[in-house]
Amino acid sequence: MAEMGSKGVTAGKIASNVQKKLTRAQEKVLQKLGKADETKDEQFEQCVQNFNKQLTEGTRLQKDLRTYLASVKAMHEASKKLNECLQEVYEPDWPGRDEASKIAENNDLLWMDYHQKLVDQALLTMDTYLGQFPDIKSRIAKRGRKLVDYDSARHHYESLQTAKKKDEAKIAKAEEELIKAQKVFEEMNVDLQEELPSLWNSRVGFYVNTFQSIAGLEENFHKEMSKLNQNLNDVLISLEKQHGSNTFTVKAQPSDNVPAKGNKSPSPPPDGSPAATPEIRVNHEPEPAGAATPGATLPKSPSQPAEASEAAGAQEPGETTASEAASSSLPAVVVETFSATVNGTVESGSGAGRLDLPPGFMFKVQAQHDYTATDTDELQLKAGDVVLVIPFQNPEEQDEGWLMGVKESDWNQHKELEKCRGVFPENFTERVQ
Repeated sequence: MAEMGSKGVTAGKIASNVQKKLTRAQEKVLQKLGKADETKDEQFEQCVQNFNKQLTEGTRLQKDLRTYLASVKAMHEASKKLNECLQEVYEPDWPGRDEASKIAENNDLLWMDYHQKLVDQALLTMDTYLGQFPDIKSRIAKRGRKLVDYDSARHHYESLQTAKKKDEAKIAKAEEELIKAQKVFEEMNVDLQEELPSLWNSRVGFYVNTFQSIAGLEENFHKEMSKLNQNLNDVLISLEKQHGSNTFTVKAQPSDNVPAKGNKSPSPPPDGSPAATPEIRVNHEPEPAGAATPGATLPKSPSQPAEASEAAGAQEPGETTASEAASSSLPAVVVETFSATVNGTVESGSGAGRLDLPPGFMFKVQAQHDYTATDTDELQLKAGDVVLVIPFQNPEEQDEGWLMGVKESDWNQHKELEKCRGVFPENFTERVQ
């Protein structure tokens, strides 16, 4: 029985709600058609407009704040990776290694602290601020429905009073429903009339506190981060000073392409490469008096074979020949050209052809795949294209995995590097000479 009673109450409530919705819909239609007047409250409508604007602004601020926090986290990760890289390249015997490691640790902690304080003092406050809007929005909507109920009850009561045949019982019941609807509406209306202006005015203090917190946290963070950066700079300056007074020898790297004695190399290294310079001393010690320099006098041209032969034949034991002196001081490509002309003749083969190659030519590669250029400084390659590789004008501009060159067909046609050269990915090609 109790269960049936419960079901009956539920069914009755559903029927009542359906009837209310139907009555409200009819009332709104009549109001839109101008057949029924509508209770207006312009002051309240302005409060609702302010509420909606405030909700929109707050939602946007919350979204942008979350984006800001995500960016801080991303910067934290990037900074952490950068410091990890520094620790890996910082060799164990270098001075200041422990200090650099401690700075990296403090850097990580500082980022974590900054992010957490932003969450506690800005994001959580933002969430609390916006948390009050859903309830008020629901109450505004409910007030609107109760206003329609009040207007509907008022119109029903007025229609019964103006009827030709009055039914006092129905009029009394309609009046009772009108009073009840009016009471419910006015209670909700009064509460919202007080809360909405107060909520609207609270936005100023909230915005001030939020942005003051963010600005203050960011200011302190950058102050502390500046100190860490200065400490790291001091460590690196100390490293530079201590190592700057030492002598470091840069040894030539072994190469599989070093030619046998008397043979021409198809791929001479560019001027200044390790293969062309056996040893570089950083301490700038004075050179021996008899050492050859890059500015030494080059051998005579092929038009003077007799003089060159006489000079070579008149050499005393213990003295180096002109070709040996040149080969110890000049880049490989110059040494090779000299060795080909020292006897007054230009040898046939790759040495002679090298005169038509672009300045600084290093070696040839052939494209194994098509490559579509994505920038104006890149070469457009088709599988099979031969490229003459040359050094970068500024070595610092070379990215890992990229080479500078000119297509052989373009060079043979134009002989102008400025118009033809460009960069291309090394892994799209294979060395052929």
